Amino acid sequence: MKRLIASILSGLALSTSVMAADVVNESVLEKYAKHAQFMNIKISPEGKYLAATSRTPEGGVILTVLDIDDQKVLSVTRGRGTESVSDFNWVSDERIVMTMAREVGSYETPFPTGEIFAMDADGGNQKILTGWRSDGLKQYARIIDLLPDEPDQVMIYSTPNNTSEPYVDIYRLKVDSGRTMPVGRVPVRRYEGTGVQVFLDDEGVTRLATGEEPHNTNEKVIMTRPGANEEWKEVARYGQQEGNFNPIDILPDGKTVIGLSDVVTDALALTTMNLDTGEIEVIAEHPETDLMPIVSVRNGRMNEVIGAAYEYDGIDTVFFADVDDEYFSSVVQSLTKAFPNKSVGINSATLDNSKMIVSVSSANYPTEFYLFDAENRALSLIIKAKPWLDKETIPKTEIITYQARDGLTIKALLTLPKGKEAKDLPLILLPHGGPHGPRDTLTRLDSDAKVLAEHGYAVLQPNFRGSGGYGKEFLQSGYKNWGTTMINDMTDGVMHLIDEGIANKDRMCVYGGSYGGYAALMTVIREPDLYNCTIGFVGVYDLNMMRVEGDIPETLSGMNYLDMALPDTEEARAAQSPVDLVDKLKVPVFIIQGGKDVRVPPEQAYALRDALEAKDHPYEWMYKENEGHGFYKPENNIERWTRMLQFLDQHIDG
Repeated sequence: MKRLIASILSGLALSTSVMAADVVNESVLEKYAKHAQFMNIKISPEGKYLAATSRTPEGGVILTVLDIDDQKVLSVTRGRGTESVSDFNWVSDERIVMTMAREVGSYETPFPTGEIFAMDADGGNQKILTGWRSDGLKQYARIIDLLPDEPDQVMIYSTPNNTSEPYVDIYRLKVDSGRTMPVGRVPVRRYEGTGVQVFLDDEGVTRLATGEEPHNTNEKVIMTRPGANEEWKEVARYGQQEGNFNPIDILPDGKTVIGLSDVVTDALALTTMNLDTGEIEVIAEHPETDLMPIVSVRNGRMNEVIGAAYEYDGIDTVFFADVDDEYFSSVVQSLTKAFPNKSVGINSATLDNSKMIVSVSSANYPTEFYLFDAENRALSLIIKAKPWLDKETIPKTEIITYQARDGLTIKALLTLPKGKEAKDLPLILLPHGGPHGPRDTLTRLDSDAKVLAEHGYAVLQPNFRGSGGYGKEFLQSGYKNWGTTMINDMTDGVMHLIDEGIANKDRMCVYGGSYGGYAALMTVIREPDLYNCTIGFVGVYDLNMMRVEGDIPETLSGMNYLDMALPDTEEARAAQSPVDLVDKLKVPVFIIQGGKDVRVPPEQAYALRDALEAKDHPYEWMYKENEGHGFYKPENNIERWTRMLQFLDQHIDG
């Protein structure tokens, strides 16, 4: 009997494998699931070593140090348990500091643990400088300045672990011993779920601090002081829908701070703020999209804003004519010209800027790291982050523009299968997560979009209203409209592709993660006859549950966000919740969930599953106990994509 069962199971496995082979290109899944060789690379101050982060197959981030001349690995450092290396910096040519974080899933920013580590380049003389495991400051701490002129110490801010609304204290921290010297207190509090920023002037004096006050509905407060022994004063305050000013650096005059702001403009503009008056002046702006600063570096410090980068119809830059650091500006301009329509960044440089680490990437260009030799004006490839991805053969992604039904202009990404005419293609609508703040961008390669396009699908990623990057009016127009006008924008993009003859109206499905998972369900609820199936990945399906389950409602700042973004009443939230609208569904559903998801906990997936079962509605289920808000493990993503492709093939092509 056992032999018979084994024979039957073997036959079933063979049949499944054959079916998968017809639908799924396993080698494609493997190359997109495989983690990059390196995520970030930085050169030491004198140019002797490289330090690089990479992700393990289990999902953790480790730090590797390499000797440039010998081309040997000097050390490999990893966190304990689920901890990952979050950020790292050289403080001298022989010593590195790093901060640690806990990973919560590939869709979410890791949570900093507040611990700061230091070690020598060869991995020796390791020291836990701050945090509960340290011998010194047993508190939460963040590095605020590397003090490149003082390579034996850094400036940090710190708050007690046992206080819910602590003030921020500033210390000088010795990177060899962990000894601290108090510098003073900044009159902003670090509330749970909010962030604090502290800036030093050119004299090393803490001059500027920002924080959020959840008791005042997440107001941003900016504090400043004229000098080291002067009193702090409030210079500006902004409500969570009034715009913001995000400081970048204090200028040498000590009275002006340069930053990004949408207080006097709609999209984020390069601006300055007068620290005496709080007055904001615009340096550069784009009427439709956010700017990001391009800065020069000198002696390990940010030196000057030399231009701005932005994305609208493509990836573009503008450089300012009257800058002091003309040489650095000419280098960056040459690099951007060498890599058109790509994101080019200076990751790090030696103290004398004789060598720089340059990163180049885009949605169509897997990240590559280069070494720029200033003396010889030469650029040489260090390594390709994913050499197994051929930038010449991967499906191409481009920006398209269409009009929503109310006349609003919408930008979207369209990825088309390689070697196929852009006509009458099966389509996957792929809305992004967030939803407020993120947007789909040409600066980043999206593995989901590429995998689907590699298997013959056109993929539409609309930047629907509520998305970030297109100004606060565009973003705020999505508030309270998660399941209404935001969904309309997605549908209008699909109809645009049908009208253009690109998409086959009879062969379309929806897939998304996080808010995109919510949208995947709401789209087929609002348009029950337009699609063939839907896939929700770590999605929100009950907006009322969102106010009581998960990590967002655990903090006052999180509840303030939900009050702003979600409909006001329980009835209105239910009217935009898939779990309360399953009777409108006509297509099969595939639910994918991580068991350790704290942002969108499994209760959301269970609620949708229970609602579908109560209606005897067809669905499929995939649950990975040890994954979070998005999957890290390559084998889990391969399995996820395999089942998704089979599900799509079954319901799009019968």
